[in-house]
Amino acid sequence: MGALIVNADDFGLTSGVNRGIIELHSAGLVTSTSLMARSGATEEAIDLAIRTPTLGVGCHVVLVDGEPVLPRNQIPTLIDAKTGSFPNSLAAFLSRLFTGQIRTAEMEAEIAAQIAFLQQRGIHLNHVDTHKHTHVFSAVLRPLLRAAHSAGIRAIRNPFEPHWSTRATRRAHWMRLAQVGALRWLEPESRRIIEEAGFATTSGTVAVAGTGILDAATLRCLLRSLPAGEWELVTHPGYNDADLDRVPTNLRATRDVERAALEALKEFPAIKLISFAGLSSGPPDL
Repeated sequence: MGALIVNADDFGLTSGVNRGIIELHSAGLVTSTSLMARSGATEEAIDLAIRTPTLGVGCHVVLVDGEPVLPRNQIPTLIDAKTGSFPNSLAAFLSRLFTGQIRTAEMEAEIAAQIAFLQQRGIHLNHVDTHKHTHVFSAVLRPLLRAAHSAGIRAIRNPFEPHWSTRATRRAHWMRLAQVGALRWLEPESRRIIEEAGFATTSGTVAVAGTGILDAATLRCLLRSLPAGEWELVTHPGYNDADLDRVPTNLRATRDVERAALEALKEFPAIKLISFAGLSSGPPDL
């Protein structure tokens, strides 16, 4: 069997999400997490990360549905003028991105600021990824890599899900499967850009199509199908509590489900669990 990074996204979202991630890491199930620089429980997450050095931490770069680190007057093309925040939907962000309304220099500056904010607080970042997987698009990937490289980071999420994984996600909605499949045409260019930048990455990300439906049965099916290589399992565990009720998210009740589902990892001792720090020295030759 292959090696697997078990990454929990949205570290810093709420105290309940933070608690779920730390508990799962303590149980030997979650090996890595992605920390949001500007969210409701970021300060608590920073403290927990510093006190838990065995947990791999990456910067979960937010360019949609969140708050910026830089002053808004420095990144006006990234901000929704009506709300003073990032666009509240991926569709709105992409519309602005592909009509040339977003300045690349502003995007790179904000990404660099999010990374720097966490590093200056004492967090050792071993990878970067993006909220809503926005770096599937080269217009986001390139400035993300430049900012990460300048900050000394040399690993990044491969946001594309392989065919074997979507086939094993039997409960996935057909529309989600179609979206994941349609994005695969971007993968060759993404791999080339990542390789040219000298970054390490995985063979692919597992359970993108399973976002929101990742229960124990689905996870077992994915793990039984895991081939050789280095893969990332993207998860969103936590506690569905009052704090989460106040956060706009589509992943609410599923936080509890995913937290419980990850116990199934114990049934597959042959799978080597790693973090991004344990990746091969360069991008995989796929």
